[in-house]
Amino acid sequence: MDGNVFHSWSAQDLIDPIDVVSGSGATFQDRAGKSYLDFAAQLVNLNLGHQHPRLIQAIHEQADKLSTIAPAFHNDTRSQLASLIVDAVGENYGSVFFTNGGADANENAVRMARGYTGRQKVMSTYRSYHGATTTAITLTGDPRRWNNEPGDGGVVHFFGPYCYRSPFWATTEQEECERALKHLEDQIILEGANTIAAIILETVVGTNGILVPPEGYLPGVRALCDKYGIVYIADEVMAGFGRTGELFAYQNFDVTPDLITFAKGVNSGYVPLGGVILSREIQKTWSTTPYNGGLTYSGHPLACAPGVATFEVFKEEKILEHVKDLGERVVRPRLEAIRDKYDIVGEVRGLGLFWAIEFVKDKQTREPLVAFNASGADAAPITQFSAYCKEHGVWPFVHGNRAHITPPLIITEDELNRGLDVYEEAIASLAA
Repeated sequence: MDGNVFHSWSAQDLIDPIDVVSGSGATFQDRAGKSYLDFAAQLVNLNLGHQHPRLIQAIHEQADKLSTIAPAFHNDTRSQLASLIVDAVGENYGSVFFTNGGADANENAVRMARGYTGRQKVMSTYRSYHGATTTAITLTGDPRRWNNEPGDGGVVHFFGPYCYRSPFWATTEQEECERALKHLEDQIILEGANTIAAIILETVVGTNGILVPPEGYLPGVRALCDKYGIVYIADEVMAGFGRTGELFAYQNFDVTPDLITFAKGVNSGYVPLGGVILSREIQKTWSTTPYNGGLTYSGHPLACAPGVATFEVFKEEKILEHVKDLGERVVRPRLEAIRDKYDIVGEVRGLGLFWAIEFVKDKQTREPLVAFNASGADAAPITQFSAYCKEHGVWPFVHGNRAHITPPLIITEDELNRGLDVYEEAIASLAA
């Protein structure tokens, strides 16, 4: 147990956290002097890596000028970041409501959708994670929701597309798209379209599988939202700020959401920050009526300053180009070769520096190597994979039946290949 610290998502007496004392770029070091290549980017938030000098400098300069100011006041740094974000998403959007992180961004997006539509229900997928606060954890589809129920009684879950394990018996991406959209529309009708305020989707599902939507799915969701007067919320908390090779993941899919939530990569988590980007149409709801929501630290200057610097670094260091190049030229062919070589690898999928390796017992039946929501001895293969990686100096991201590749976006090609080498060695040890 870590002294007097109570750790999230953990049995307190069964954990022994490593003592991290420093970090630089894509690596961090423990007190014993061991270095780890951070293939998880911590919680997929450290997009510009550990101790980026430009982000550190921005925090120092802001602290010297003005450490904090309440949200009701104008602040240049806050306004500058909001302008940069709105400019990046286009003329359909008008403003940014800043939060402290991703969960409260999603909470407020739902509140806005309900206020705009006058409806209460919100739909989300089973394979999803939207945060740990009341509405956010109810929106979440994965098992972390179970012990937090009952939560928000207005949440309804549905099946999103997942062609490899299709709940619709689809055999192609096109079939999966068509059948998933038919399922969603049927559920909208049966729930009562006039009761549904919003559909919230992770643009690319993150922790629950790096599920890239099939071509046409997100535009199809957009069309259903337009047809039934439903707000489309894009949860970009994990997939946003360059992770997929575009600034926001939805920009890969020819679709325009009504509300966009973000956090994590906006400033690489150096100071807690998140937010909701509002369409001009929804923003007008509160032109002369007060919005009933707020946070003491909304748009905190010390958080916004590294956010502004993030935009500068993305441009100067050509981060998006770097991510696209490494994703297509290095990661995709390496993972496809691993898939073809090892019988325990069923599928690999992803975009940019956002990838998953899915393990199986049998490639023909696609039976998972580790059962859904397994723990303890039942999750031994994933535990073994993780332990091998850590022993060999790579900090992995594993969840359920998968290993994910989500390093800092500033990772070098040599570092990326070294991490993939260790991942393959760990897979080989499992296969043996």
